[in-house]
Amino acid sequence: MSENVRTFAAFSGMRGFSESSSFCFNDTTEIMIDKNAVMTIVEDWLQGNEYFLVDVSMEPEGRIVVEIDHADGVWIEDCAELSRHIQEKLGDELGDYELEVGSAGIGQPFKVAQQYAIHVGKEVEVLTAEGKKVHGVLKSVDGRDFTVTVKEKQRVEGKKRPVMADVDMAFSMDSVKYTKYLLSFK
Repeated sequence: MSENVRTFAAFSGMRGFSESSSFCFNDTTEIMIDKNAVMTIVEDWLQGNEYFLVDVSMEPEGRIVVEIDHADGVWIEDCAELSRHIQEKLGDELGDYELEVGSAGIGQPFKVAQQYAIHVGKEVEVLTAEGKKVHGVLKSVDGRDFTVTVKEKQRVEGKKRPVMADVDMAFSMDSVKYTKYLLSFK
């Protein structure tokens, strides 16, 4: 049993209690931090910066993870500055929470539309709802829709063999399992 849970023995004559052998009283005074409060603090810091918020997650083991991104990458100094800003605003509420501030990570699936926008012209991998992987160049983004140019074999009239051609494939961010940037070491 946790050190913050106390067990008391029942005694006869307790009104309203059955003849159970014990009952528990939890004296923990946990301060719960609201995810929306953290997001508001982060958005406050982001104003005037070219960074954008990718995600805030509140993990059950008491960890707050804040992911930010930028068209030119994320600098460690900016992560440290944002971390200090959050700690300053939350003060004692942060308590035993562990705070982690970092970039969304190269090669991780995109979570917000701005990630698509900053990767236009770059090679991506899309996993469709049907489970098919598509590799190509992110051509454009329009709202929640995006287009990827892929190389496919096409039959051309007058040619004996198919030739490789650029084909545009349209997707919706809401209907794919994921899209992520592909690192190329060519």
